[in-house]
Amino acid sequence: MSQVDPPPSLTPAGALLDATIDEHGDELVALRRDLHAHPELSWREIRTTALVAARVARAGWRVQELPRAGLVAEIGDSGPCVALRADLDALPVPDLTDDPWSSTVEGVTHACGHDVHVASLVGAAIALGRLHDRGLLPGRVRLLFQPAEEVMPGGALSLIEDGALAGVDRIFGLHCDPSLDVGKVGLREGPITGAADHLEVTLTGSGGHTSRPHLTEDLTYALGKVVTELPAILSRRLDPRAGVSVVWGIVHAGSAHNVIPATGRIGGTVRMLDAVAWSEAEKLVPVLVEQIVAPYGVHAQVDYQRGVPPVVNDLESIVLLGHAVEEVLGLVGHESTQQSLGGEDFGWYLDRVAGAMGRLGTRTPGGRTYDLHQGNLRVDDRSVVIGAKVLAQVAVLSTLA
Repeated sequence: MSQVDPPPSLTPAGALLDATIDEHGDELVALRRDLHAHPELSWREIRTTALVAARVARAGWRVQELPRAGLVAEIGDSGPCVALRADLDALPVPDLTDDPWSSTVEGVTHACGHDVHVASLVGAAIALGRLHDRGLLPGRVRLLFQPAEEVMPGGALSLIEDGALAGVDRIFGLHCDPSLDVGKVGLREGPITGAADHLEVTLTGSGGHTSRPHLTEDLTYALGKVVTELPAILSRRLDPRAGVSVVWGIVHAGSAHNVIPATGRIGGTVRMLDAVAWSEAEKLVPVLVEQIVAPYGVHAQVDYQRGVPPVVNDLESIVLLGHAVEEVLGLVGHESTQQSLGGEDFGWYLDRVAGAMGRLGTRTPGGRTYDLHQGNLRVDDRSVVIGAKVLAQVAVLSTLA
């Protein structure tokens, strides 16, 4: 980044953004905690949408609520248009914390930090609204409060179909990273996440007694072969540089020790680092499953659901995001990060327009490292204000670029 020209001065705009967000810091943290206490699953984010819509409208934005859940908001009348995105949905995971703002919805919690994403984007909206009121916003900004990131192929496609990217020149987002200290933002040019698909295989056969496997189809044995052999074979049929990973989350067959079941089911994810391999996997997996089970005489039904492409950050956008981080946290605020196999439907946006996603540190320095999608996830609330400032700054920088 040292080889790229520094950003234009944001004073007084930058100072106004930071001051506004600091002024509303307690409100933003309270919003994050309220969202955490009242999580909503994908496509059911009704209360969340209503809260956000009311607050963003009060900050001066033109708000359009979407038919099922979520909203799009815009401010500014001319010039380049930059979009900022936050996802709204929680996960079907029980909250294992004992915080005062723990989830009040049984079996549902914000285990991926989307409550932080939403509160940060609301903070950016408040600050950018004030900037617009003062005549200091140089272009247009659009906010995408997106439902259903946690289900494949993701709510991003619905927003795109509804025209949310029409006229957008660039898009940015942040995602919580509990392995990074609060006060740090992880940046990477190129792919930062992996492609992710859902896979379900159902085997059927005649069933029988475990004493006579030769007189029936040993379905459980065949199911075990798919569990172990498909990951190995697929990694040899696709470019190894793609980092293909098949991991099972569901394995079920039978209900008695001495009965060969007539049906069995496995489910999991297929992930890879490379978009080319992603395009090949969908056709290849059913062929390989058929070849694996053929010797055992069982029938295989393969349900391969294409999920999301990798999130691929373009150079200019990641430089702009880096400059925004520097405005907020200084030169030490950003660090390089590695590509993960996690899936993110933000990749669908970057298939259409330039943009970037960064990783927002949420770990308290010296504190415990949590993992995403776990019910014990805790975040340092200071990350909400930092995320708001970074998003607001990158919006202004992008309209000036």
